[in-house]
Amino acid sequence: MSGTVFLVGAGPGDPDLLTLKAHRLLSQCDALVYDSLVPREVLALVPEGAEKHFVGKRRGHHSVPQPSTNAVLVELAHRHRCVVRLKGGDPFLFGRGGEEAAHLARHGIAVQVVPGVTAGIAAPAYLGIPVTHRRAGSSITFVTGHEEIDKGRPSVDWRGLARSSDGLVIYMGLHNLPHICAELIAGGLDPTTPAAAVQQGTVRGQRSVIAELAGLAQAVRQSELSSPAIVVVGEVVNQRVAACAPEPAAVEMPIPIPITPG
Repeated sequence: MSGTVFLVGAGPGDPDLLTLKAHRLLSQCDALVYDSLVPREVLALVPEGAEKHFVGKRRGHHSVPQPSTNAVLVELAHRHRCVVRLKGGDPFLFGRGGEEAAHLARHGIAVQVVPGVTAGIAAPAYLGIPVTHRRAGSSITFVTGHEEIDKGRPSVDWRGLARSSDGLVIYMGLHNLPHICAELIAGGLDPTTPAAAVQQGTVRGQRSVIAELAGLAQAVRQSELSSPAIVVVGEVVNQRVAACAPEPAAVEMPIPIPITPG
């Protein structure tokens, strides 16, 4: 009989933002499959004898293909009672958790989702920015900026979003930021719209810039911000209350060294 795979959100990096359920499952799992954006302090919660597999994906680094990750999850579920698939942020928000859940279900594997705090809310909060505010409109859109802009038909209609949403929270958008900002302005968004970029939100490496939309890409480049980062565009940035921002956790969030069964 197969075990259960738990798709667990690791949160944005600060270990204190783990849910109680995530903490409990990590401390009792038989096998762990984890991504790049998980700090060592979280990995330390896993029992020493648990089988561990690193399947991280990062732009510019060697990535484990998704079909390989799917196959590892099925294989582990046939050998272990409790398998934790640990994903940065929330597993169902730009994390391919839905794909993995469907694959496991097709193979008759029991799967449960454990939501996590997503970086799109936590990173701005650690800068004092609320992603919604009554004075800043009634809508917010979560969107990925990780797409190939030279393909025939980009999947994100940035010009349409400029007209349809009061604010944007952009994941994985630094690489394409000049294109994104230009498209938002071409779509009618005021070039003076406030915007912010937060690198490694909630942990020691947290850095940020705040600028008008037209100058955001240049400000990010001059500040040498790097991924992982969240970009926020809209009047919510003007609602920032720096005094309420939590201190980033004193932990690093590097690309973990791959761990294989020993």
